[in-house]
Amino acid sequence: MKGFPRIAVMLHNVRSSHNVGSIFRTADAAGVEKIFLSGYTPTPRDRFERVQKNIAKTALGAETHVLWEFRKSAVPLIRQLRKDGRLIVAVEQDKRAHNYRTYSIERPTVFVFGNEVRGLSKQILDVCDDIVEIPMHGKKESLNVSVAAGIILFAHPRS
Repeated sequence: MKGFPRIAVMLHNVRSSHNVGSIFRTADAAGVEKIFLSGYTPTPRDRFERVQKNIAKTALGAETHVLWEFRKSAVPLIRQLRKDGRLIVAVEQDKRAHNYRTYSIERPTVFVFGNEVRGLSKQILDVCDDIVEIPMHGKKESLNVSVAAGIILFAHPRS
């Protein structure tokens, strides 16, 4: 299936190393080209290059196959990725959000996921090009970030 846009993921202030590892594993399975980590999101290797065991435990080796990069600040990274020609799409519940099922992408895209409890800040949402959401039908208002990432990444096929 040639011609589908490249997909990357950005995780900002995701606190759980288990969620990060799970997203690495899903990203590998979905053909994601790179994961950008920012804020206090844990990385597969710490600043001393030691393997982070909780990430490795849930990623099952995907953290060694999927390219990743850490940046402390999200907004400058988003601006740089846009300057590089990527569409920046936040995944968040918001009155401006589009249903992920009807949202199509036609150029390289970065899907941005936020903190497990607070989601993405208004500042980050305001610098993204667009926002998509997964409609909720139950009493809970959200899904686990790693589950949401799986839904979004497999909704947008890669070549």
